Amino acid sequence: MTAAVDDIRADVVRATGIFDPMLGLKPIEEFTPCVDGFAGTDANATFMCNNLDLYTFMPHGALGSTAQVGNDIWGWAHTEDGVTREFGLVCQMDGTAFVEVLSSGRIAYLGRLPTQTENSVWRDIKVIKHHAYIGSEAPGHGIQVFDLFKLLDPSLVDEPKEFSIETDLTGHYDDLPLGSSHNVVSHADKNLIVAVGAMPRLHECGAGLIFIDVSDPANPQTVGCAGEDGYVHDAQCLTYSGPDSNYQGVDVCYSFNEDTFTIYDITDPSDPTIISASFYHGVAYSHQGWVIDEKNQSYLLMNDELDEMMHRGWAVDQKTITFVWDIRDLAHPVLTGHHEAPVRAIDHNLYTHNGQVYMSNYKSGLRIVDVSSVAEDPTGSSFVETAFFDVHPEDDAIGGEAVFGGSWSAYPYFESGYILVNTLERGLFVLKQTNA
Repeated sequence: MTAAVDDIRADVVRATGIFDPMLGLKPIEEFTPCVDGFAGTDANATFMCNNLDLYTFMPHGALGSTAQVGNDIWGWAHTEDGVTREFGLVCQMDGTAFVEVLSSGRIAYLGRLPTQTENSVWRDIKVIKHHAYIGSEAPGHGIQVFDLFKLLDPSLVDEPKEFSIETDLTGHYDDLPLGSSHNVVSHADKNLIVAVGAMPRLHECGAGLIFIDVSDPANPQTVGCAGEDGYVHDAQCLTYSGPDSNYQGVDVCYSFNEDTFTIYDITDPSDPTIISASFYHGVAYSHQGWVIDEKNQSYLLMNDELDEMMHRGWAVDQKTITFVWDIRDLAHPVLTGHHEAPVRAIDHNLYTHNGQVYMSNYKSGLRIVDVSSVAEDPTGSSFVETAFFDVHPEDDAIGGEAVFGGSWSAYPYFESGYILVNTLERGLFVLKQTNA
């Protein structure tokens, strides 16, 4: 069943036209506040919003991309002599662009690293210490290892650099089935990168979790894999510190495996085990999720990428559904409820920070929801949307559409409060909550 669903998902994605960029968009480099529910006045750059101001918009073409289609994003901060600099790592169909987020909220484009082989709409990135690990579904791509200290060169502000895949990589991991992966996951405490969705499904790792020791970034080494539950689409891997006394100090991966929410014990990555695998109400495509509190690890939020499109379960009206899991007993997770967004849209990546969840809900953009009430009310009915920025105004008049396009992912972890949102067909948005 999962292979069929994955094929449907891929076909639907290809048919939506998300490979088609919006050409001719102009950068927005002036502070554009959210006033009376809108930011901006231009026909193609007026965005519905609440409690989120626009500081910069930069189209993908201005960030060095020829394909001009974006996907994942991550961030990196470096502190030296008491000064912290913040950098955005902007994945695109044809490579990765690097920007510095200035104190004003404007960005400086510093250069880009091309794709290792060919273009792909799927490119993913994570950071451990000062190295970025970049994977892609492009055949033969492997995982690029790039030293982010290279971005500290002051000359890049005036002369952005096209970094070389031959001379500017610290390392390159190519021990993947078919050489590609759908996603890369990090377990920074263990210097572990985890590649997921590395096809084929009949490989011994079953397109599951592939564990890569990056203690020496120049020489990444495979140390095991977990293929028992088949394809893994995404995951979050942590050292467990929650209330379940059976797993204190154990390394776990919370994984999203198309038709289940699966929890692994990866303490010994050469011999991982499944703690639990849970089906759930309305399952269509178990996609991605994040624990609400990494220290407490009692509750987790999850999205299903196809339930809205397929009118499944709670998503029958196609408004975005976010699932709430009680994970206080890792062997027996309980789906306790859900949050429904006010507009129609498919959900994509979500991340949590300081009691809020930052959801990239494709064409309805970035939605920020206060989930700090989860312990008192795990049904999700007390969650409150505190802010949003709709990056795709074309469908606003009809209350949104449950189709692909718009925002792919957001990075909400900078101390400055700036939030990066990377979109498919438009470009990079730099936002900040009003009065933050």
